Amino acid sequence: MENGMSRVVRHAGLAAAVLFAATVAGFGAALDGFVQSQYPVALLGASGFPRALAFNLLAYVVPGMLAGVVALDLRRRLPGDAGWPLRIGAQLVFLSALAFIAMGLLPLDPRDLESDASRLHGTAWMLWNVAFIPGAVLLGATLRSRRAWARFALMSLVAAAGLALAGFVLTDFMPAGVAQRIALGVWFAWFA
Repeated sequence: MENGMSRVVRHAGLAAAVLFAATVAGFGAALDGFVQSQYPVALLGASGFPRALAFNLLAYVVPGMLAGVVALDLRRRLPGDAGWPLRIGAQLVFLSALAFIAMGLLPLDPRDLESDASRLHGTAWMLWNVAFIPGAVLLGATLRSRRAWARFALMSLVAAAGLALAGFVLTDFMPAGVAQRIALGVWFAWFA
């Protein structure tokens, strides 16, 4: 049983990434006039859009749950002498998975981007960013001196930098839809 469960957990991050990408591509292709490079992913699950509930479940909720499984497994596998920075880093990464789920449970209102619904979705998006970035930095900085974890530590630091860059800087230099998808890709690549 443990071996089978380990296999499931090992592939949960990859499954989350594939499900998210396929859902965004499929629902985007099915929506007339939707241009992936221009529009945010959340528009596909916005209130009033066709199949919004299905999109939110397949793009946010299920992949977020799979990412949460990976984060919890990481917390379990941390070295026995893991100090507070490592445990806090793992908890922040788990919190980012919960925030990702929240984006699907709190869809945008495309008719009023200043509405409470849109603000809650935006808050979940920001929490997703501000939880993952310091969490990955804590994991990377703390684990880099441990030989068995050195590659993972480097990946964590690169992912934190990539998400910060794509989420907060690249939006000034390229279409927001592209920058957002880069940020999402970095996050899913880390979990995969």
